[in-house]
Amino acid sequence: MDSEPGGDDSDPSTRELKLEQARRESEEQRLLSESGQANEAKQHERRRDKAAYLKEKLAERERSERDAANEG
Repeated sequence: MDSEPGGDDSDPSTRELKLEQARRESEEQRLLSESGQANEAKQHERRRDKAAYLKEKLAERERSERDAANEG
């Protein structure tokens, strides 16, 4: 039986990716609050913001995939 394109079981799902970004965002927030130097704090802040951005994009992708599945 042929698998669907992109259906490789080793690929993480959108939900798993979104959870990973949420974990990264939380971790960077924790590191930000613990950082003692301004440049270190800025680095954690940027990483936190990037994780939050990616988490939102993955949420959009998840909604889009769900909508496509409901239509077809």
